[in-house]
Amino acid sequence: MALRAVPGRCRWLARALAAPGAVRGPPPAAAPASVPVLYPAALCPLRPAARFASTAGQGPEAEGPQRRVVVVRITSPLAWLRTRFYYLLIRLYFDQEFSIEEFTRGAKQAFSVVSKLLSQRKLDLLDELVSAEVLQVLKEKLSLLPDNHRDALAADIDAIMYTTEGDVRIYYDDDGRKFVSILMRFWYLNGANLPDEVPGETKVFQIVFGDESTKEKRHLLTANYEFQREFTEGAKPDWTITRIEHPRLLE
Repeated sequence: MALRAVPGRCRWLARALAAPGAVRGPPPAAAPASVPVLYPAALCPLRPAARFASTAGQGPEAEGPQRRVVVVRITSPLAWLRTRFYYLLIRLYFDQEFSIEEFTRGAKQAFSVVSKLLSQRKLDLLDELVSAEVLQVLKEKLSLLPDNHRDALAADIDAIMYTTEGDVRIYYDDDGRKFVSILMRFWYLNGANLPDEVPGETKVFQIVFGDESTKEKRHLLTANYEFQREFTEGAKPDWTITRIEHPRLLE
C-alpha cells in the first residue's frame, strides 16, 4: 500500500537530511530498484561488495557460529546513471554540498524512529515527521492491524541491513511550486512472530542464527519511505515523509 500526500513541516528531518534543490522538468518514469542478493557467509570466501551485519563475538574467545548475512548489490546501470544525474542537478543548481551518503544516513535514522512509533501506535508524535494525510490513513490501518504485524513494523537502527535510494523526482505542481522527493528502500531484520508465508504474497525471507539449541529466527522485511521537500521561494526548509510502504504488513 502506498500512502502519498503533499509535503508539510518536518524540522527534525531537516536537521537529519541533506537539503537538495529542484530544477524544472516533468516527473520522470520510475526506475528499477537495486536488488540485494543474500548468500550464506560460508559460501562467500572472498570479501563481498557489502555486508549486512555481524552479531557474533570477535576475537579468539568468541564461541559459536558467526552470525553474518552477506549482500551483493545488483544495480541497473541505467537506474544508477539516472539517479547520479539528478544528484548532479541538485548540486549544480541548489545545494553544492548535497551528499547522497549524508542524506541516506539521515533517512535511515528517520525510518527507524518513525517505524518504531508506528509499531507503538504513537501517531501523535509523528505530526512533524509524516504528512497529515498519510497519518490519517495510518490511523485507520493500524487500528485493524494484528499485533504481530504491528510488531514487525519496528526497525531498530542496528537491524537495518541494507539501504538504497529508489526513485528521485524533481518537479513542479500545477501552482508552480517546486518539489524534490527521494524514495528510500530499507531491508531490516525483525523477530516478530510472522507466518512463513502470507497468502497471495511472496514468501518472507527467514534467517536462522545459532545451532538447534539456541537458534533465533528473524525475518528480513522491506519498507519504502519517500522524503519530500518544497523548494519554492519563501517555503520553509522542512522535509516530510509523504509515502510509507511496508509490503505484506501494512495493507
